[in-house]
Amino acid sequence: MDYQNHIPNPFCDFPITNWHRISHKKKEKWKMIMTLQSHNLVLFLSLLIFSPFQPVRSEIWDGVIVTAADYQSLQAFKHELDDPKGFLKSWNDSGYGACSGGWAGIKCAQGQVIVIQLPWKGLGGRITQKIGQLQGLRKLSLHDNQIQGSIPASLGLLPSLRGVQLFNNLLSGSIPPSLGFSPLLQTLDLSNNSLIGSIPDSLANSTKLYRLNLSFNSFSGSFPISLTHSPSLTFLSISHNNLSGNVPTEIGSLSNLTVLDLSHNAINGRLPASIGKLQNLTILNLSRNQIQGPIPSGLGNISTLAQLDLSLNNLSDAIPASLADLPHLSFLNVSYNNLSGSVPILLSQKFNESSFIGNIQLCGYSGSTPCPSQAPSQSVVPPPPGVAKRRRRRFSTKDRILIAAAALLVVLFLLCCILLCCLIRKRAALKSKDGEGARAGAGRTEKGVAAGGGEIESGGEVGGKLVHFDGPMAFTADDLLCATAEIMGKSTFGTVYKATLEDGSEVAVKRLREKITKNQREFEAEVNILGKIRHPNLLALRAYYLGPKGEKLLVFDYMPKGSLAAFLHARGPDTPIDWPTRMRIAQGMARGLSHLHSHENIIHGNLTSSNVLLDERAHSKIADYGLSKLMTAAANSNVIATAGALGYRAPELSKLKKANTKTDVYSLGVIILELLTGKSPGEPMNGLDLPQWVASIVKEEWTNEVFDLELMRDASAIGDELLNTLKLALHCVDPSPSARPEVHQVLQQLEEIRPETATSSADDGAAEPSIPSTASE
Repeated sequence: MDYQNHIPNPFCDFPITNWHRISHKKKEKWKMIMTLQSHNLVLFLSLLIFSPFQPVRSEIWDGVIVTAADYQSLQAFKHELDDPKGFLKSWNDSGYGACSGGWAGIKCAQGQVIVIQLPWKGLGGRITQKIGQLQGLRKLSLHDNQIQGSIPASLGLLPSLRGVQLFNNLLSGSIPPSLGFSPLLQTLDLSNNSLIGSIPDSLANSTKLYRLNLSFNSFSGSFPISLTHSPSLTFLSISHNNLSGNVPTEIGSLSNLTVLDLSHNAINGRLPASIGKLQNLTILNLSRNQIQGPIPSGLGNISTLAQLDLSLNNLSDAIPASLADLPHLSFLNVSYNNLSGSVPILLSQKFNESSFIGNIQLCGYSGSTPCPSQAPSQSVVPPPPGVAKRRRRRFSTKDRILIAAAALLVVLFLLCCILLCCLIRKRAALKSKDGEGARAGAGRTEKGVAAGGGEIESGGEVGGKLVHFDGPMAFTADDLLCATAEIMGKSTFGTVYKATLEDGSEVAVKRLREKITKNQREFEAEVNILGKIRHPNLLALRAYYLGPKGEKLLVFDYMPKGSLAAFLHARGPDTPIDWPTRMRIAQGMARGLSHLHSHENIIHGNLTSSNVLLDERAHSKIADYGLSKLMTAAANSNVIATAGALGYRAPELSKLKKANTKTDVYSLGVIILELLTGKSPGEPMNGLDLPQWVASIVKEEWTNEVFDLELMRDASAIGDELLNTLKLALHCVDPSPSARPEVHQVLQQLEEIRPETATSSADDGAAEPSIPSTASE
């Protein structure tokens, strides 16, 4: 049974006729048919038990045989299609089983076919014109097949048609204008086909149409102004086509629009100010067009806006300061335009330079593009003659030599002072180290060495205590505290720095907040346990430092590729992430978390994409594990609350206040959904969090809209893997903790879905990589 067949369909309603009206002979015949289909019923029930969704009603056969007209239409439908995998073999009787659940993908009501649902079946051929005989058809779902030919005009003549999903096929020709005359049409998805011609104005006649996706085709002509008369539209994507002309001023009338994607076209002219009236918009993508003029300042009034992409156009003038006030803006790209002036400070702090590069006259978005300071005003009153004469005087050769000699003497004096200070400091450090070595030699025991986990060093004038664990790095407390530091991020636990030591090596240092950590004795007992944990998918703790004034520093490998959150959400438009890479990351996370649960008896409690770090081959390492053992109970409650705000917290944690293996699995499931969708859990999605949003989309069978657009380009090859991974992720985020799998089961299923990734990842990660890595935020 297809995965999506067990999800309740809002377009289907099955009135039940009276069983006593059917003759005894027909009753016996139907009992035989239902017996033959009992295995389907068992499978259906099993899917209900293990599915994260529970249907709101049972879909029971109403005992009515399919009508003759519908039976003939279905036979013609089957005849026109190629079925290399044999999914339509069940369509093999005289119609008795068509409405009983015996025919794959067919649902009926009172003998009329109301749903044809055959996605991901490898079907070829064409859609028959006789589909127009199915007068009760409400939904046609044939997406992700290889169906060719044109869309039959008769499809638009069906009076009950509500949903058409034909995306990811090989359809050609134009959209029949008749589709716009379906009075109840709500969703139309024809994306990723080979359709041509203009978009018919008649689509505006479908007054209930709220979802229209025509992306990845070859449509031409201008943006259809008629669509601006469809106020019910909430989703409109016509990206990757050949549209030209302007964005119409009337666009502001689409007040319910949440997603507008017109990217990868040839749209020109200026952006109308009315675009600022789209007060429900969350995603606006107009990249790779030929749009000119300024960015409308009204965009800063769309408080719901989360993603704004205006890159690769011909936009000019300054970036409106109003964009910095958008509370939910998590993605911004205005690169490769003709923008000028300085970037608003809040935007330059929130987004990296990839959001702004390619604008020659734009400044202030990175250290390498500073804005010139404003020149002081010049006095128009001429200076006195004597002053002017003195200003025109030039230095002689003798003057220049004297000045250079004086400067050289000053430099030599400063160097001597610095050298003298270094010698004094080094001598003091050596004396301190020698004295401590003598004391350690007199009183050190094997127990002390084991408990410390490594050598204990005192940092001369700095003081304090530095403990090393195994690893390639060797440095003193002086080296660590005198290193060049750069803030990488802040979290509930503390601040993370990138520290560059004197020898040029780099480490990541987490400075813990002093008031939230346990006392020194408990802290050392726990941190020495954490320092011995080693796994290819866990970030290793290399050392820790206890300062004389209570400072506590944790030293990790520095990971230059950064966090998964930045990897997914802060990259440029021309930096795609393929499916094997995403699956390798997911499997690495599951391996690391499984090791924590099974071998270390550690609950992470704060697993987010910011705490998953990537090495140079995009292998994942989990960071911040076990830090809860170093913190007070109050601090750990704070961490749980923060995770909830970011969208990673399991719902039961609001009451339990204590993480467990099932709450970790929930967080893992959210990150897998993040990998599948490309969306950040912190994005506003019509009041839903990421798991709820995905569930709502899958429930309506718009599964194509769940996956990241980059992944859908290879849907024909990886479609089954995407779908199975989505099912697994939804099990992980089931609202009921008991319904979630354990993490070792998640790992097993991920490796079954894509075993070649599991093999290569295991081989690559068999030994701990020596590549430096970074501590998370």
